[in-house]
Amino acid sequence: MTVTAEPFVQYHQRYDLWFEEHRAAYLSELLAIRALLPWRGWGLEIGVGTGRFAQPLGIQFGIDPSSEMLNYAKARSVMTAQGVGEALPFLTATFDYVLIVTTICFAHDVKAMLRESARVLRVGGVLVVGFVDRTSPLGQAYLSQRARNVFYQYATFYSPAEVEILLTETGFSNLEWAQTIFKTLPNVQEIAPVVAGTGRGSFVVVRARSPVERLR
Repeated sequence: MTVTAEPFVQYHQRYDLWFEEHRAAYLSELLAIRALLPWRGWGLEIGVGTGRFAQPLGIQFGIDPSSEMLNYAKARSVMTAQGVGEALPFLTATFDYVLIVTTICFAHDVKAMLRESARVLRVGGVLVVGFVDRTSPLGQAYLSQRARNVFYQYATFYSPAEVEILLTETGFSNLEWAQTIFKTLPNVQEIAPVVAGTGRGSFVVVRARSPVERLR
């Protein structure tokens, strides 16, 4: 178990409860992902956690380093495997699409995880990444509270521009962007709209096409 995974082992109940306590924000994120996620095919969520995204989005498979988190995902009818995004236990060209929600914040090697995503995707497959924009009000709030937050104390936050560089450098292309959550978390009482682009919303989603040729 890595240092990054340890809070998700110890505080798995607190993690899952967040989605109930911040339901409007959660549903806003869910709808933003739904807007860019394929509707058909075999899907994998890297960092599936408790299955709060995979289950309602119909994603069949999930991987996570925390067995405690995976127990929730299994109960939500997600097929699971224990492991990390940097070394996926799946054959090449297995999936039509891969989803990564906030997991880039906790990956020890983001580029390795993206290269693994490209490997397990079929040629022309889709990668969808959701994350909190580091430059947004919510991102700045998380940064200011990081020392006191059991989940984010080890996190590295990214801006959309930085995520775009990571994606293009690992061979992904045809990027499409969406954003949501335009208030600080305590003020999100209703489901927020999903808007194209970046720069306004705190939660950003990007859709990208896998490389035409396999990365070595």
